[in-house]
Amino acid sequence: MEFGILIPITLFICIAYSIKAVVDARVRKQLVASNGSPELVASILRGDEMHRRLSSLRWGITLVALAIGFGIVEAAGWREVTPGVIAVLVGAVGLGNLASYAAARKLG
Repeated sequence: MEFGILIPITLFICIAYSIKAVVDARVRKQLVASNGSPELVASILRGDEMHRRLSSLRWGITLVALAIGFGIVEAAGWREVTPGVIAVLVGAVGLGNLASYAAARKLG
């Protein structure tokens, strides 16, 4: 595998994430500076915090399920990419998303 291609991809991802972080911070700053009702500002910030926590929960559950899928592939001794291997990994991601959806409904 050629790792030279990963550098521009990683750079693009970092630039996109930093732009998103700056825009989100600027929106929050303008929201607080707009002299809106304190209840509205607090409600929006609480909702944003809850969304961020649930997003972390979703990624965590999905990545754990994907790791379990890779563990199944390794334990079965499959060394080549076949439709069965892809099905196990895609199924693990799907189960992880379903588990995170259930957890989010239970928490929120």
